[in-house]
Amino acid sequence: MNLSQGRPYLAIPGPSAMPDRVLAAMHRPAPNIYEGDLVTLTERVAADLKRVALSTQHVAIYIANGHGLWEAAIANLFSRGDRALSLATGRFGVNWALHAGDMGVEAEMIDFGLKSPVDPARVEAALRADTERRIKVVLLTHVDTATGVKNDVPAVRAAIDAAGHPALLAVDCIASLGCDEFRFDDWGVDIMVAASQKGLMVPPGVGFVWFSEKARRATPAPDLRTPYWDWTPRAFPEAFYQYFGGTAPTHHLFGLAESLKMILDEEGLDHVWARHETLARAVWAAFDAWGAGGDITLNIADAAARGHSVTAARIGAGGARRLRKWCETEAGVTLGIGLGMAEPGTPQEGDFLRVAHMGHVNAHMTLGALAVMETGMRALAIPHGDGALNAATAVCAGR
Repeated sequence: MNLSQGRPYLAIPGPSAMPDRVLAAMHRPAPNIYEGDLVTLTERVAADLKRVALSTQHVAIYIANGHGLWEAAIANLFSRGDRALSLATGRFGVNWALHAGDMGVEAEMIDFGLKSPVDPARVEAALRADTERRIKVVLLTHVDTATGVKNDVPAVRAAIDAAGHPALLAVDCIASLGCDEFRFDDWGVDIMVAASQKGLMVPPGVGFVWFSEKARRATPAPDLRTPYWDWTPRAFPEAFYQYFGGTAPTHHLFGLAESLKMILDEEGLDHVWARHETLARAVWAAFDAWGAGGDITLNIADAAARGHSVTAARIGAGGARRLRKWCETEAGVTLGIGLGMAEPGTPQEGDFLRVAHMGHVNAHMTLGALAVMETGMRALAIPHGDGALNAATAVCAGR
């Protein structure tokens, strides 16, 4: 019997589930975009964006997705022929480097594979070897959405400093902001990018670049900077339209003001981080139990190197693809595809999936998704161990 009727649950790593309050805040007529309440609201949103990143520095708002934010960061940091060092731990770290290369940057990459975090010692060695100090920026992904790897940002900052290298540190927090602990100022980050559609619980379409005064002074006039991507008028606008390079993304701003209020003023960042950690550990506990009786494994063996927003896993013999299809069509739960874990078109491509637990999620949503997954394994006769739901509920019960 098909049981998918009712409200569907999108358990993919972005767009994430959006609060009804956010959607309601957006459901209103277009405002005056020249003066009045929207101006005040935007100033509050900009201040709250600094609060959510724990930054006292600068922020620029863009009408763009994550790829646009990569471009914004690259355009403001580099001139053609400059060199970047990209630390790749999955598809998104690789793609940021490729994006830079396509824009004329010499993007050197250290690829740490799909199952391991960045090794700071290798970063320090690479920077020490750069005796001409050609590397201008180190590109790091905090949590790679494809692999679920979480990298140690302070350790990478320490490696740069230990090498005595002047390179700036740029961090992609698209999959981690509002989910995993992140401290822009305290961790010595120079540039950070994030987007609206994941931990910030707003529809896709708006993104942000935070940058330090050090980064601003270090890159006064890169020749890749163009009028639209220039972060200067966006961070220091003389007129309201300059926040956005033109017309304001009005309804995204309404939603963002509401979501930031929920995160910062109601739940609080510390609790947001703790909630995501607990739900992530519940998912991991379930996979550990399933894996005891089947060809099922978490992608990252070390729990300390896993992000708290998304879990990447393998279910062999095409089990992941079959389970994803069953969960969506028979039970109304959509799981994430495996991204960059196997060559497209190969049988192994069907062995990977991702479970998101980011943004507007709670215990019943995550535990419900796990129960649906186990039901699907039973329906499809996918071999798996027992006790997964007991293990997950024990985590949520604090036992």
